Amino acid sequence: MPKQPQAALDTVYAFSPNRDTLGATAYLIVENRANILIDCPAIDELNLEFLQQQGGVRSLFLTHRGAIGKAEKIQQETGCEIVIQEQEAYLLPELAVKNFSDEFTFSPSCQAIWTPGHSPGSSCLYYAGSGGVLFTGRHLLPNQQGEPVPLRTSKTFHWPRQIRSVQSLIDRFTPATLSYICPGANTGYLRGQRVIDRAYGRLAQLDLEGCRQSQALV
Repeated sequence: MPKQPQAALDTVYAFSPNRDTLGATAYLIVENRANILIDCPAIDELNLEFLQQQGGVRSLFLTHRGAIGKAEKIQQETGCEIVIQEQEAYLLPELAVKNFSDEFTFSPSCQAIWTPGHSPGSSCLYYAGSGGVLFTGRHLLPNQQGEPVPLRTSKTFHWPRQIRSVQSLIDRFTPATLSYICPGANTGYLRGQRVIDRAYGRLAQLDLEGCRQSQALV
C-alpha cells in the first residue's frame, strides 16, 4: 500500500522510497507556494493528490541522473520546471529543462550546488530554513551507523572528485548554517529518524583522506 509523505522538518516532507529510482527518497520543500520537489517520488494518485494539497510544484530539482525516474510524467501532471546540472541535461532531450553550471538560485533561501563525483552532474540543494538543510541525493548517504558519508560504488563516476566535493561543502558551511542533511537513499539506516541532525559537525569529523584512499566498494 502506498504511504502518505511524512513531515521530515517543519516545511520539508519525505516520500516513500521509489522503485523507479532504485529505492531513492524524494523530498518536497513547501515555501510560499513556490514549492520545490527534490528528485522523483512514485507518481501515484496518493502522491499527486498530496502535491496538489500542498500548492503544487514550481520546480523539480534532480540531484543526479539516477533520480530522473518519471520526471516527464511529473512535469506533465504539475507543470513544473525541471532543473538539472548541465552535464546531465542531455538525458532529458524531449523536455524543457533549466540547466546550470556551478550553482542555481531558486529563491533567496534555496540554492543548488554542483558536487560532482557520484555522477558528472551530481548536485545538492541547500535550503536555509530550519537552521540549514542540505539535500544530498546520493552524494552523501548515511552509513550503517547513521553517519553521513560519501559511499563509493561500482557506478561512482569519479571518487577523488567526489571527496573534493565533500570538502567544498565543509568549507562552504558552518555549524550555524548547516543543521540537517536529507539524504536521497539509505534512509533505513536512520532508524526512524527522517533527517541526519548535527550535520555540519558530523561532516567536519569525516576522515576524507582515508575515504579518498579507500578501494572498498559498497
